[in-house]
Amino acid sequence: MVLRDGVLRRDTMEEGVMAEMVKGRTGLDLVLGGLQVLVGLVILGHTATATTLSLLFVGWLLFATGVFVLALSLFQIGKDGFWSGFLGGGLMTVLGIVFLRHTTAAAVTVTLVAGALFTAIGIARLAAAVSYPEQRLPLLLGGVVSLALGLIVLFNFVEATYTLLGILLGVQVITEGIAIMVFGREARRTGRFGGPADDPATHATA
Repeated sequence: MVLRDGVLRRDTMEEGVMAEMVKGRTGLDLVLGGLQVLVGLVILGHTATATTLSLLFVGWLLFATGVFVLALSLFQIGKDGFWSGFLGGGLMTVLGIVFLRHTTAAAVTVTLVAGALFTAIGIARLAAAVSYPEQRLPLLLGGVVSLALGLIVLFNFVEATYTLLGILLGVQVITEGIAIMVFGREARRTGRFGGPADDPATHATA
């Protein structure tokens, strides 16, 4: 269809977004997504090991980043930003060492923070449900779930310490794998859905 000014209409593209997403899926996406789902299931089956490995990874990442920032700050001696880079790099280095040397204590700390965060988010959503009647149901549901998760973690943080991060990691990996299997990697790029690279031809005869 053609508009009076000669520009093609984009209604069909907007209505066919889901079709384009599925069309962007390939056989390789199915294989990669399936493997990722399998890895996620393995992680869920070994949550304690996954939690420990996650903390070790975070520890090494913090340590390496901190050392890198400290090294960069040496080139800023006497200039603006030296102290912020030096102190920030030092803090990350120390945190990395703590995670690597005291993994259990780090797991307890992260678990308590996660439990407190879930609880705070749940309370905030329940409070927002009172102020926004039009969104009351989803806010109530989300608030109850978040609050329940937070209380479960806080009142069982000893058990949650060795499983929480592993469960979160496993769920995340499975979710990403399903997304790749359903929509494909290419379909997740902005350009496939009406970006500048995929705009329809703007020249047409009236």
